Amino acid sequence: MNMIDIRDVSRKFGNVTAVDHVSLKIDRSEIFGVIGPDGAGKTTLFRMITSLLLPDEGDLFVNGLDVRKDYRSIRRITGYMPGRFSLYHDLTVEENLQFYATVFGTTVKEHHDLIKDVYSHIEPFKNRQAGKLSGGMKQKLALSCALIHRPVILILDEPTTGVDAVSRKEFWEMLNRIKKEGITILVSTPYMDEATQCDRVAFMQKGKILTVNPPGEIVKSYKRTIVAARSGDMYRLVTDLRSHYDAYSSLLFGHEVHYTSKSGDADLDSLRSFLNDKGHENVELRTVDPIIEDTFLDLMKSNSET
Repeated sequence: MNMIDIRDVSRKFGNVTAVDHVSLKIDRSEIFGVIGPDGAGKTTLFRMITSLLLPDEGDLFVNGLDVRKDYRSIRRITGYMPGRFSLYHDLTVEENLQFYATVFGTTVKEHHDLIKDVYSHIEPFKNRQAGKLSGGMKQKLALSCALIHRPVILILDEPTTGVDAVSRKEFWEMLNRIKKEGITILVSTPYMDEATQCDRVAFMQKGKILTVNPPGEIVKSYKRTIVAARSGDMYRLVTDLRSHYDAYSSLLFGHEVHYTSKSGDADLDSLRSFLNDKGHENVELRTVDPIIEDTFLDLMKSNSET
C-alpha cells in the first residue's frame, strides 16, 4: 500500500482550476518533492492531502484512509507545516510546543527522541516569544510542533522560503534524519536545487504534473545540448541569442546564458560568428551538462506549446 494515493484529483476555485486531474502514488519512508513556481497548485494539493480541502473530482487516500470519510484519522497521523508561519506569536517556544503536544494527546517528553535534533537548535531560546524568533528559528519550531505527535507522514509546504542558505542546508539534513525514523516526507519548494535532496520529484505547473521521477533520471532525460554563453553585455546577449535562426531557448542562469537550439545540437563557431556580427565583445561559449532547472524549464516550455 502506498502512503499517499492520488487518483485523478481536481480542485477549482470559481473559474480557476488550481489542481487539474493529478494522479500520484507516494511510497512509504521516502522524501517526495513537488517542485513548481508560485501558482502551480502545490499548496492546494497539499491542503487536500491533509483533508483541509476536499477534491471536486477524483479520490485521495492517505495511509489507506479516504480524505472524505476518514479526515479525523488522517489529521491524527499527519504532521503539517504550512508555508506561512502559523504558530502563536505571543506564546514562547516552549509554550507552543507544549500546546501542540496537548492538542494531539501527548507530551513533549514522550516523543522528545524524535524532535531532539531539531529542538536542540532552539532550546536555548525556549522562553522567547515565537514572534521574536529569526526565520530559521521559526522554521525549526514549526517543524518541532509538526513532529511532536510522531506522525507517519510529514507534509511541508515551501518550508525554506525566505530562509538563509545555512538554515536551508541544516533543514534538509534534519529531514534526512527524520526519514530514517520511517516517516514519509512530502515537501514542496520553488527552489530547483532542493529537488536533488528528494528521492523522487514531481514537476508541477498550472495545476498539472509534468513528470515524476528521481532527480537523476529527470536530468538524464534532457536531450538538447546546452551552450553556456557570456559576453560584455549580458542583457543584450539573452535577447540576441533568442533572435538566432535556430534558437529554441535562451535563459539567464546566474552569470551565464543557457542557450539551446531547435535542432538540439550546438555549433559553437557559427554561434560565435553570429554574436560577433551583433557587436558582442569578449564572447565565451562552452557546452555544459544540464541541471534539473534546465529540465524543468524545458518541460514548462514544451507544455505551454501543446
